[in-house]
Amino acid sequence: MPSWDDVVRLASRRPGVRVSTSYRTPALKVADKTFARLRTEAEGWLVLMCGLDEKEALLASGGPAFHTTPHYDGYGAILVDLDVVEPDELAELVDAAWRRRAPARVLREAGE
Repeated sequence: MPSWDDVVRLASRRPGVRVSTSYRTPALKVADKTFARLRTEAEGWLVLMCGLDEKEALLASGGPAFHTTPHYDGYGAILVDLDVVEPDELAELVDAAWRRRAPARVLREAGE
């Protein structure tokens, strides 16, 4: 079962990532844009930025790791349960969230 420390380790492989806070909770940012945040105020799920189409696909998959709440309706963010998400899938989602928020120069630096 991955932890927040694992999320930080995965994200730190990418350029421009810094550990920060958002809404007074642990977060990861690239170019001052949050792409991951640990929800400590509720069930503790991880919030990852994504496209609305990707969010719909993840929710439709029926995977037990993926959730949303009315607060996130219409917003490009998926809630991920770290207690049940597969590590490989988490790594892909963290990379995708970083790509979504990273500016063009950082993406070029990373060879994206």
